Amino acid sequence: MDRSKIAEQTAEFASLMQRAQELAQRSSASALAKATGNEFSVLDSGTVAQAYARAGMKLAQNPFALAQFQIDLWADSAKAWAGAWTGEGEDSKDRRFRDDRWASDPVSRGLRDVHLAIEGAADRLIETLPEGDKDSLRVRFYTRQLLSALSPSNYLALNPAARERFLETDGRSLLDGFRNLLDDLERGDGRLDINMTDRAAFEVGRDLATTPGQVIYQNELIQLIHYEPLTKTQFKRPLLFVPPWINKYYIFDMKPENSLVRYMLEQGHSVFLISWVNPTKQHAALSFEDYMRLGPLTALDAITDATGEDEFDILGFCIGGILVTATLAYMAAKGDKRVKTATTLATMVDFTDVGEIGVFIDRDRLQVLREHMAEKGYLENHHLQDMFSMIRENDLIWSFHVMNYLMGRKPPAFDLLFWNGDSTRLPAAMLLWYLEKIYIENGLRKAGHLTMDGVPIDIGKIDIPFYVFATKEDHIAPWNSIYPTTGLLGGDTTFVLGGSGHIAGVINPPAKRPKYGFWTSAAAYPADPQDWLTKAEAHQGSWWPNWAEWIESHSKGKKVPAYVPGSGALKPIEPAPGSYVRAG
Repeated sequence: MDRSKIAEQTAEFASLMQRAQELAQRSSASALAKATGNEFSVLDSGTVAQAYARAGMKLAQNPFALAQFQIDLWADSAKAWAGAWTGEGEDSKDRRFRDDRWASDPVSRGLRDVHLAIEGAADRLIETLPEGDKDSLRVRFYTRQLLSALSPSNYLALNPAARERFLETDGRSLLDGFRNLLDDLERGDGRLDINMTDRAAFEVGRDLATTPGQVIYQNELIQLIHYEPLTKTQFKRPLLFVPPWINKYYIFDMKPENSLVRYMLEQGHSVFLISWVNPTKQHAALSFEDYMRLGPLTALDAITDATGEDEFDILGFCIGGILVTATLAYMAAKGDKRVKTATTLATMVDFTDVGEIGVFIDRDRLQVLREHMAEKGYLENHHLQDMFSMIRENDLIWSFHVMNYLMGRKPPAFDLLFWNGDSTRLPAAMLLWYLEKIYIENGLRKAGHLTMDGVPIDIGKIDIPFYVFATKEDHIAPWNSIYPTTGLLGGDTTFVLGGSGHIAGVINPPAKRPKYGFWTSAAAYPADPQDWLTKAEAHQGSWWPNWAEWIESHSKGKKVPAYVPGSGALKPIEPAPGSYVRAG
C-alpha cells in the first residue's frame, strides 16, 4: 500500500472514530438502561440468572452428567485437533463454516471442530435437565446464544475468509465494515439495527405491492383493498386475505412472480385484502375484539356492499390466522354462516408448546411489558424483530455480522428480508390481552374460556372446511404445535406441511426450479404429528396449486362476471397499495 492510500485510510478512520464516540454515549446509555431494567428488553438478565442458578442446582444433583460433560469436552476437543492436522474425520455441514478455507487450513479446521465439539458437549449436558421446564428452556436457549456468539467465524483474526479479504483489500474491508456498523447503530439511534438487505432496492408500490387494485373502504384500523380482476369471470365467492399486523400486508403481494394475491387472481378469484394501520399512541386502547370488529367483520360487510355477495372464503396468516379462527368461532356462536371455507397459514391455536418463543414471555415479563407501554401506548417494532432474530441467531444475526462488519460488504437485495425489516408497532390493549389470554392461558383451545364482544367462543363449533398450512422449519410457529388444530376444529380439516420456514415456506410460488416441496395425507389425523408425517405423501414444488384446487373443490365451480373495483356501492378512495402500508 502506498503512502497516499495509507494517509487516505487513516483520515477516513479518524472520521469514523468521531462518529463512533458520539454513538458510544447513546449505545452505552441504552445498554445500561436495559441491563438495569429501566428500559424494556426482550432479554431479562434477572430471569436468565435465576434460570441458570436453578438449573445449576439440578445439575449438581447429577454428578455423572457433569463428569460425562468434562470427558466429552476434553476427548472430543483432542480428537478435533488431531483430525485437523491428519485430515481425518468428517467435514462440517454447518453453514457458518461452508467456506472451503475452514477445511483446507489445519488451524482453522481445528478451531472450527473444537467449537463444534464444545457445542455438542453442552447440548448433551443440557439434555439431562428436566424436559418441559421453563428454566431448562431458557438455559438451553441462552447457552446456544452464548456459544453462537463465541464461534470462531465471528472474529476477524480467526475467520480465514475475513482475514484473506482484509489482506486483499489492504485493510479497506475493515474500514467498510466499521462504517457499516456505525450506519446500523445510527439508524437504530444507538441500538444495533442490523442491515439485512439493500433497502434502496425496494419501494412499496414500485417494486413490491404492485398488483393493481383500489382501496374501497377504510376506518381507523384498516384499509380494504379490492384488486383488479385478471380474468373475465371469477368465482362467485370473494376471497378475503387477513394478513398479520406484525409487519405489513404485502407479504401476500411481493414481486409479481411471488405474489400470492396475483396468483389467486390468475386462478379466477376475486381478491380483497386488509391493510392494517401502523398503530400510534392514539390506538393504545384498541383491543383484540376491536381487531375483529373493525377488521374481518367490517371487511366482510364492505365486500357485500362492493359485490352484492354474502358468502365468502377467508385466509389468515400467523396472528392474522389466530384472529380469523377467533372470528369464525364468534360467528359460529352468533349463527353467522357467511364464511364457507377458511385457510390459516403458519397459525397456532394450541399454545401448549410454543417452542423457543416461550423463553421471552411469562406473567412476570407481561407485567414489565405493561409498565413499559403505559406511557407510550404501544410496543416498538424492534422488540419483536430482536426476539425473532435471536431464535435464528446464526442466520439472522451472526451471518450478517460476518458479511457486513468482518467482510465489509453490503447485503444483497432480498425482498423477503426487506419486508421482514418493515415491521410495525403493536397497540398496548391488544398485545396485553393476546399474550395473557391466548398465549399464556392457551384460551383459544378451551371452549368458553375466551369472550369476544360479550360472546363466549369455542373453536370446536367451527364446522366449515378448513385448510391448515404449516412449514417444517418454522421457528415462530412450530409445525408440530400447529398440527393439533386438526383435532380442535369441528368441520372437515385438511392439514398440509410445507418445506422451509415461517416466511419462505409460505411464499413459495410455482417455478421452473421448485425450491421446497410439501406433504399431504388423505388418512385420518393421528394424535402424534410425527405419525402423520411418517405416512404423509411428499410432493415437489409449490403448495399454492394444492390450495387453489382445494378452494375450487368447495366452490362448486360457479363463476360470474369479474367484480371490478368501484362498480358496486363502494367507490375507490385511492389506488393500492394505499396509504396505511406506507406509514412508518
